[in-house]
Amino acid sequence: MNYIGLIIAIATFFIIGTFHPIVIKSEYYFGTRCWYVFLIVGILFIGTSLTVEDQILSNILGVIGCSCLWSILEIFEQKQRVKKGWFPMNPKRKADYED
Repeated sequence: MNYIGLIIAIATFFIIGTFHPIVIKSEYYFGTRCWYVFLIVGILFIGTSLTVEDQILSNILGVIGCSCLWSILEIFEQKQRVKKGWFPMNPKRKADYED
């Protein structure tokens, strides 16, 4: 039996589940100005995935890299969710949410 697909699917599920709170906390503490960190880390993970020979590890690194890149969009959407009152606003950064 080939378990590679199942292993990657389970890892992807947990990676995506891990990135949700990371995006929420990042936006709360740093605002949208931390997007470039997600960009750099995402590019590094994707680049590393291209050099790793192990198929499972390469795929998982690629998923982490793509999740970092997707988090750039999510961090800006999280700001909109905070403006709508769906998530708590950091009281130290009230000015960031004023139009």
